[in-house]
Amino acid sequence: MGINGGPGAALLVAASPVGRARLMDASAALPALAAVPPQVLCGSVPGAGVVELVDPVDPHVVLSHLRTAAATPGPLLVHFAGPLLFDSRQRLPHLGLARTTPATVRYSALPWHLLVAELRDRGRDRPTAVVVDLVADARAWPLLARQPDLLARDVELYGVVSPPPARKSVAQPLYSRALAEALRAVAERPPLDELHAYVVGQALTAGLDERALRFGGGSGRAATGAVPTGARVPSYGQVSTGADAPVVPDASCGVPEPRAAGAATPVPFSPAAPAAAIPAPVPASPTTAGQAQAMSPAPSLAPVAPPLPAGSGSRPRPVPSGATVRGAAPAALPARPPRPAVEAASPPDPHPVIWAAAHAGRHTEAAAVVAAWEQQAWRTYGAGSPEAIHWIEVRAVLARIAGDPGNACELWAAAANARLARGESGRHPEVLGAVDRAQAEWQEIRDPDRARALAATLVPLRRAAPGGRPEALAVLERQLASRSQGL
Repeated sequence: MGINGGPGAALLVAASPVGRARLMDASAALPALAAVPPQVLCGSVPGAGVVELVDPVDPHVVLSHLRTAAATPGPLLVHFAGPLLFDSRQRLPHLGLARTTPATVRYSALPWHLLVAELRDRGRDRPTAVVVDLVADARAWPLLARQPDLLARDVELYGVVSPPPARKSVAQPLYSRALAEALRAVAERPPLDELHAYVVGQALTAGLDERALRFGGGSGRAATGAVPTGARVPSYGQVSTGADAPVVPDASCGVPEPRAAGAATPVPFSPAAPAAAIPAPVPASPTTAGQAQAMSPAPSLAPVAPPLPAGSGSRPRPVPSGATVRGAAPAALPARPPRPAVEAASPPDPHPVIWAAAHAGRHTEAAAVVAAWEQQAWRTYGAGSPEAIHWIEVRAVLARIAGDPGNACELWAAAANARLARGESGRHPEVLGAVDRAQAEWQEIRDPDRARALAATLVPLRRAAPGGRPEALAVLERQLASRSQGL
């Protein structure tokens, strides 16, 4: 396949809900895909960025990442592994997330039509592909079997949707594994239709259900049955290298005192609210001075993070997502990313505007400003850059101010994982800070299902960055065991 445009991006999402909604061990899909060189995964020139979301719990967070990924100027690949469910009211398809249950689809899953809407405006000049490895639940499968093309409208879709597994069994992400194996054996990604035909054949050999619906690209095409015998199989003889080994650091750092916060009340996930919360990229010439200060980042300047204003209530020490934190003094957050060596005219600092809006209860306004700067950092420096990670951390602070510890925990965990992925050691202060904050937010979560889902991300992070208080991991595991016994 010819290389398309500039550096691309990939968003990899895997969710394995607990209980009856757990149809697939989806998280097993990502390690192998993450080991594929980014430019091969995206089908772009070197410099592509990859973002992984393992067991996300909030559809708004996934939608925000999706919107940011859709802004990339190069090729985009979006991969989802997990359950497919239909809501009982409108009978629309949803991608299940970590805390999704059949009864809470409208509140806790990502509507498929919102995914399609975010990608629709990218146009033909920016190649966009959605790859799925999904398992439909017992209610969704008959509906999808009657309308097999429902998912493939208005999107270039590849992959499979399998029927529900046998009772008390969990499906494996066989398509994703075959895809990763194929891509790790090439230096350049072949055309996706050829790649899909080959991967389906490999997945069937590995045990993929033959009833699975298969989507081979284009709009409105679904198929079942064996892979066409005449399909041309790409050559996978040339093995590429360059995937970095995962960082497994040792570390030491103290843990801060947690704050008290109430649990947010769930509301139905509707297209209107999240779409309004995060705007399209900011225009170069705002119409008012206030807009200019709040919304227009300069491409030549890295985002700047001044110390938080006094009395902000947002100054715990760096706390990783999903970790319980106790007994240390708070520290400034988040840290300032490095400035470029040469700056043009410095734009006004957006942080005072953000904090003022958040503390005044204008959370949508604050989120809109952050989203604009985050997208600018994503386009200018890359998804895994310190500048982009900084804005994930700012969003975590906003979630804390809004009284949503679950979202704050997830975002701090995402920031910690992003720093580890770019090669920072587990003893690096910024990594430790993100893990500590995540643990502090985790212990404030009142929803036991959400706490348990986030713990699956937090515990490995705490092991990778235990900090200067070795008991932090023991405290986390003890609290997790206590919560599990209370379920």
